[in-house]
Amino acid sequence: MTESQAVAIPFDQVAFRARKEGGDVAALGMVTGADQGTELGTGFGRLKGARLDFTVPYDEVLLVIDGALRVTTPAGVFDLGPRDSVWLPNGTDVTYETTGPGGGEALIFFALHPASAIIT
Repeated sequence: MTESQAVAIPFDQVAFRARKEGGDVAALGMVTGADQGTELGTGFGRLKGARLDFTVPYDEVLLVIDGALRVTTPAGVFDLGPRDSVWLPNGTDVTYETTGPGGGEALIFFALHPASAIIT
């Protein structure tokens, strides 16, 4: 087991980068992952006018901090607002879509496992 130390990461120090797919509407800011010696990947996502189709290659929990996000899966459609969350098991086909005026915006926090499967 890797020896890791606790560390605080202020939100204003999170480096957001355009996502490989959908970078015009989505940016991710990683907080933890393999670089910190952990298999728990965490971070923030900023989405604006987004509609992204994806198959999650890990277990993931999303928490909406601000805005609105529609998450469509084979199990149903989940309309999420601030403080709402959803669990997505590994292998879930999903569409993330911001909703609201102008296509909508959302700030989300995510936790996923294993971090080695992160696609940014």
